[in-house]
Amino acid sequence: MKTAITTFLSLLLACSTACATVPVEYELLDSKARPADHFTQGLYFDGERWLESSGLYGRSWLAEYTDPGGNPVRRKWLAGDRFAEGLAVLGDKLYLLTYRAGEVQIYHRKAFSLEKVLSYRGEGWGLTSDGQQLIMSNGSDTLTFRDPDTFAVTRQLTVTGGGEQWSRLNELEYVHGLIWANIWQDPRIIAIDPESGAVKGVLDLEKLRRDSLQGRRHVDAVANGIAWDEARNGLWVTGKLWPKLYLIRPEGLGF
Repeated sequence: MKTAITTFLSLLLACSTACATVPVEYELLDSKARPADHFTQGLYFDGERWLESSGLYGRSWLAEYTDPGGNPVRRKWLAGDRFAEGLAVLGDKLYLLTYRAGEVQIYHRKAFSLEKVLSYRGEGWGLTSDGQQLIMSNGSDTLTFRDPDTFAVTRQLTVTGGGEQWSRLNELEYVHGLIWANIWQDPRIIAIDPESGAVKGVLDLEKLRRDSLQGRRHVDAVANGIAWDEARNGLWVTGKLWPKLYLIRPEGLGF
């Protein structure tokens, strides 16, 4: 009996740390208006310029902005049969995923020119980098680490914890040693330990979604897009077809 009770208590303690959702509060620091026709898939900010990928067949593009509310400084339109997805920057290269074409397009960062195209199996959703490797989502509960030169798989990571079965992981951003991930059709962002896959925190953007859409309803206007602002130590967040970007600072988790 004592052994059984000890085992039960051990399991209960383990679940209390691994199973409970970890809500994270945040401070709203700033917001910026922008056009409401961006089908945001990937978002990146280097402190001076913004990079964004926007999806949909026949309307997909990769663009660079000095002001997200203004016209792009440069823009690349994708072929009509290519659906732009996640975007990552590593060194002097930009990596742009495609949804179902099974290709990652690699651009020179400064020249904004396409250098090469590499292939992969399955769908492409979100993409980020930890400074060494690329980290990719495919709409499941699994993140894939890839070699930036060959796009070969180096390891895979299943996301667990927080009392839920996670799936539909979408846009990604690597900040303060954690992978931050949007969830498709869910206003929440989760912070993931890149070694264990454990969910360390959950941000709820529902208030920002309502503020941005102002009662407007659109099935595709879901939260998507995370960009780190290093100088202001916050996350710029937005959504597909949202007319605003918001700068938030989570409480804890390195912020």
